[in-house]
Amino acid sequence: MGTAAAAGGGGGGARRWLPWLGLCFWAAGAAAARGTDNGEVLPESIPSAPGTLPHFIEEPDDAYIIKSNPIALRCKARPAMQIFFKCNGEWVHQNEHVSEESLDESSGLKVREVFINVTRQQVEDFHGPEDYWCQCVAWSHLGTSKSRKASVRIAYLRKNFEQDPQGREVPIEGMIVLHCRPPEGVPAAEVEWLKNEEPIDSEQDENIDTRADHNLIIRQARLSDSGNYTCMAANIVAKRRSLSATVVVYVNGGWSSWTEWSACNVPCGRGWQKRSRTCTNPAPLNGGAFCEGMSVQKITCTSLCPVDGSWEVWSEWSVCSPECEHLRIRECTAPPPRNGGKFCEGLSQESENCTDGLCILDKKPLHEIKPQSIENASDIALYSGLGAAVVAVAVLVIGVTLYRRSQSDYGVDVIDSSALTGNSLLLNSSMQPDLTVSRTYSGPICLQDPLDKELMTESSLFNPLSDIKVKVQSSFVVSLGVSERAEYHGKNHPGTFPHGNNRGFSTMHPRNKTPYIQNLSSLPTRTELRTTGVFGHLGGRLVMPNTGVSLLIPHGAIPEENSWEIYMSINQGEPSLQSDGSEVLLSPEVTCGPPDMIVTTPFALTIPHCADVSSEHWTIHLKKRTQQGKWEEVMSVEDESTSCYCLLDPFACHVLLDSFGTYALTGEPITDCAVKQLKVAVFGCMSCNSLDYNLRVYCVDNTPCAFQEVVSDERHHGGQLLEEPKLLHFKGNTFSLQISVLDIPPFLWRIKPFTACQEVPFSRVWCSNRQPLHCAFSLERYTPTTTQLSCKICIRQLKGHEQILQVQTSILESERETITFFAQEDSTFPAQTGPKAFKIPYSIRQRICATFDTPNAKGKDWQMLAQKNSINRNLSYFATQSSPSAVILNLWEARHQHDGDLDSLACALEEIGRTHMKLSNITESQLDEADFNYSRQNGL
Repeated sequence: MGTAAAAGGGGGGARRWLPWLGLCFWAAGAAAARGTDNGEVLPESIPSAPGTLPHFIEEPDDAYIIKSNPIALRCKARPAMQIFFKCNGEWVHQNEHVSEESLDESSGLKVREVFINVTRQQVEDFHGPEDYWCQCVAWSHLGTSKSRKASVRIAYLRKNFEQDPQGREVPIEGMIVLHCRPPEGVPAAEVEWLKNEEPIDSEQDENIDTRADHNLIIRQARLSDSGNYTCMAANIVAKRRSLSATVVVYVNGGWSSWTEWSACNVPCGRGWQKRSRTCTNPAPLNGGAFCEGMSVQKITCTSLCPVDGSWEVWSEWSVCSPECEHLRIRECTAPPPRNGGKFCEGLSQESENCTDGLCILDKKPLHEIKPQSIENASDIALYSGLGAAVVAVAVLVIGVTLYRRSQSDYGVDVIDSSALTGNSLLLNSSMQPDLTVSRTYSGPICLQDPLDKELMTESSLFNPLSDIKVKVQSSFVVSLGVSERAEYHGKNHPGTFPHGNNRGFSTMHPRNKTPYIQNLSSLPTRTELRTTGVFGHLGGRLVMPNTGVSLLIPHGAIPEENSWEIYMSINQGEPSLQSDGSEVLLSPEVTCGPPDMIVTTPFALTIPHCADVSSEHWTIHLKKRTQQGKWEEVMSVEDESTSCYCLLDPFACHVLLDSFGTYALTGEPITDCAVKQLKVAVFGCMSCNSLDYNLRVYCVDNTPCAFQEVVSDERHHGGQLLEEPKLLHFKGNTFSLQISVLDIPPFLWRIKPFTACQEVPFSRVWCSNRQPLHCAFSLERYTPTTTQLSCKICIRQLKGHEQILQVQTSILESERETITFFAQEDSTFPAQTGPKAFKIPYSIRQRICATFDTPNAKGKDWQMLAQKNSINRNLSYFATQSSPSAVILNLWEARHQHDGDLDSLACALEEIGRTHMKLSNITESQLDEADFNYSRQNGL
């Protein structure tokens, strides 16, 4: 090459030397003389075959770098003096080339082959408008030839599919389309489908097509096509699996053919025939629909009935024959047998003696019988008549005598026995009857002395003996009889209960009745339940045990370094909220305070209610009592408001408020289908008479606090719950309530007269929040040895719902099984403060709020959080809060104070995360997924 450079200088032309290429290029003038295309000439010292340009036998191909392994680019040309690579417009250094030279035997031309290595680093360091590329340039004496450009790219395959296949349920012979968009990759991934982990070959099954944009298409679904389908994506780097999609091919049921008509179901007359079919053509499979229509058809059929024959009346007797007999006949013609009917049974001819039995001696006539025989027969008849007369006279005399004696044993003040009921009670002989005083009995009658008599006449809520009159006669016998109205004729004694005391039931004994009366009459009436707790900046929860009433103070609602003693109470006296028109009180009156306390975040008040929630049948209002004692409506539950928020659950209402006070829920029925939920329960205890046992059936609003008042009263009076309470749906259709005792063992127990069934007016039940509603029943044992009681109590609304309470108990306290009053006892910690009062850890709560409070165009914000927690109404309230997510979580805490169902919240957050992944790019979605996985690991 050096020699070639010297010779060129002697020729007078300038040339350029590129030592790194090992070539010497002549200047432009020499190039023109040589006639090269690109103005550059090859040195004279390089031998070549005249008249040919280089022809590429092998050109470089596109290549992919896998991981960190370099790739080799190769090209081969003839005739070629030199071959060099140019990458991205720049020459590759000679030292990086590896060349080989050979001779083509057929043409005698030189063949040169060159290859280079390209590394991952070279490709990554290149930044240009197109991919990294390389090209071969070959020289001959006539000029140069260039090969195709070969691109070099780094191969990769992302982890996540852009679209996973989704499971489907399709009918048989329906089309199945499973979409699959593989992950992004270089080179593009090829898709393969698996069914139950086995590859699908679409070439062997014409019903399956996998060529359409990576989708799987099954033209006509078959039962065998049910299974789990997985999309497999692979390129030269890696393989990826999609989520499996479950495909269920179901078969809707189809009717079989009708069977033949059956025979008529009656042998004659009007009957029916039937035919049937079954849902087996085909039978429903994999959740397919059952056949629609009737499986049995009936038609009427008529056939003639066989008529059995019947006898006509007997004919007249014939003339008496010489044998002392006469005959009569009858025919089977009334009616005659037809249509296969039976012939008449019996004889068609009858004969008998025609001399009244006197023709008995060898069938001789009467005038041939001897007179002595006639005289003997006459004597027997005479003696028999005389004896019968004597006996009749004796019986008459004895009957008259007994009647007179029985009349003489009674005085003139005998009461008609038809009015007696079997209960006679001896009164004090010194007590003079006063027929001017009238009192009404109710409850079990136990008149052991005048004081007891007055005690037991005080009314319960219902009078089980409203039709009984007590009559006092001169013999001091009290008889119970039925009358038009209930009266009591006797003197009114001091020391009895005030009229209208509804708590006059208990177990009493004669020896301690006076102290009991004094203690009961002096017993104070509870007007409210109350609980308190001290709360600070960390917040907490205040719970009224066994009432369903609670108060949630969120974290930060009270300023730092401040603390308040917060109280909560329930009014158990006469409600101060007077209903207007058809409005009904549905909850207790709940007071929380102090009223002058100011919170920075809404607190959550939970109030139980007894309405069967339905916006179609109820209009429910939240009301608040003012300082003047009047009630004002705060909002309707269905209204939109920014001052407070009401979330109505089936048994409780959760209210977000910013001021303390007294609150209650009222309802206005829209239709007759509005339903109040009543809790029915039965209690029992021994009566003052050792043989009597009292049953008390309660129907109260289905709120825990209402039932707690009943339980408290029964505990005080010795009552025992005999059966777990049940729920009764009481409609607002103006029909009354009936309570009855059924299936009483007949030879062991008996119920007091006229008390087996009692009826309660509709208005008394519909507005039963005033006082606990109960009916009393008194049962009496026949003997003291009877200790077990078994019966049923039926509570039903006319044209409405019905419940049965099964009583199976021992009346002995030592043998009686105890039934728990409340399934959940939350009185251990009525006031909880700080983090232990909340189900969601504070750190997780902050992360959730930070994530969802920021508005997001893709929809991942607090509105989606509310939607996933079934909060779909009045979202404008949350929009006005400084942290809508925090208020939503406070509402979640109030709703889940007992179950703490963190799994449901975690599932909602994960679902939001998956929704967001579909809307975001791959990098952002991976970050979000990691964020929600972290929440899941921390209890969410």
